[in-house]
Amino acid sequence: MSKTVNFYKYQGTGNDFVMIDNREHVFDPKDHQSVQKLCDRKFGIGADGLILIQSHEVYDFEMIYFNADASQSMCGNGARCAVQFARFLGIISDQTTFLAIDGVHKAFAKEDLIHLKMGDVKEVNHYDEDMFIDTGSPHHIRFVDDLKTYDVYEKGKEVRYGQPYGQKGTNVNFVESLNDQEVFVRTYERGVENETLSCGTGVTAVSLAMSYKGYQSPVCIQTPGGDLQVSFQKKGDNVFEEIYLIGPAKQVFQGKITI
Repeated sequence: MSKTVNFYKYQGTGNDFVMIDNREHVFDPKDHQSVQKLCDRKFGIGADGLILIQSHEVYDFEMIYFNADASQSMCGNGARCAVQFARFLGIISDQTTFLAIDGVHKAFAKEDLIHLKMGDVKEVNHYDEDMFIDTGSPHHIRFVDDLKTYDVYEKGKEVRYGQPYGQKGTNVNFVESLNDQEVFVRTYERGVENETLSCGTGVTAVSLAMSYKGYQSPVCIQTPGGDLQVSFQKKGDNVFEEIYLIGPAKQVFQGKITI
């Protein structure tokens, strides 16, 4: 039986999401077909992912995140949008503690920016000149020149399914240094299977990787969708704590759809 659901559209530096207030269980999280339909840019609303905001007994709310193909992972930009959406719904004010797929996160709003505390990172893998860091989602990091003309789709697809990742795959971030504190990043996202305008967990991974090249916190990141910042504390060789992803999150529009 079809039903009509209220939805909201948010974007964080060009990473766009369908948001649903699911505190009254209006959407079935197991309905992966509807997730894919809503995210479809031709036959649905169109988005990089779908986010459900649900009640939680301990925390302010729970964020259930789906990629466009209905797979699940942590999404940094999505989480920042979820915090902004929770503010809009009146669930929180300017500070929050909420649950996501990779654990508990804290966040706060300051002026127009959402500061999202990411999970600690305790392992960094080096593959020749490339690196791999899991920041709630897996990210392969490759340093390149002339990133504006780089074939992110084809090269990203190669790495995404290549060794050592195989079918499970990874997200792929391509990075170009701009100066001693700023980088330009383009990302091929698994689950979307294409380049996205921005990736929060990706730029977080890149920022930590840049510390091995002499960059100090905070690292400023340019993406095709806008600017982000990542601050962190480095503890030892491969341990990072107090990691914050900082950037805007805005409501684009709202509406109703029958599913």
